[in-house]
Amino acid sequence: MSDKPSGPGDPGTVLPVAFGLKVPPGEDRERLVCERCGFVNYINPRIVVGSVVTLGERFVLCRRAIEPRRGYWTLPAGFLESHETTREGAAREAREEANAEIEIGALLAVYEITRIAQVQIFYRARLLSEIAPGPESLEVALVTWADIPWRELAFPSVVWALHHHDRVHGKDGFAPFANPPAGEFAFPFAP
Repeated sequence: MSDKPSGPGDPGTVLPVAFGLKVPPGEDRERLVCERCGFVNYINPRIVVGSVVTLGERFVLCRRAIEPRRGYWTLPAGFLESHETTREGAAREAREEANAEIEIGALLAVYEITRIAQVQIFYRARLLSEIAPGPESLEVALVTWADIPWRELAFPSVVWALHHHDRVHGKDGFAPFANPPAGEFAFPFAP
């Protein structure tokens, strides 16, 4: 035991935190601010990264083993980790969900999902390996466009990304897509 008193700089010291909602100087909205030290706890949107992975004319789909939407099909995608690029994150998600090695291609789309505070970034990608379910997938499949289980897709952004990918199939130069106009791709979507 040490004779020195512990303080804020000492490891293991736990200081009580008292957050309250207030508008910090220079801000235009309420934030969680520590009443003791003034620390601002910014709560910002999460970044999701993923890819539309293809092998020839077939698409990689993963049946989700986790909530939300367990049992529904999705593209390999998930939350970006600290200290990785969006491309690295998309490649990691393909490995985690489909045990897939991929070659990341062009940026396909950036979707803003404000109701759940997410920005979703999708790339085109080419499959370089075999696929198998990872821990977050019940199963994985390579499907043709005609065999996509449209009514069993997990999220609207999966529908958007597949359709946006289809629009630029065979093209090298294109501007990335954004959220489609309301009602363009109804969810669940059936062609």
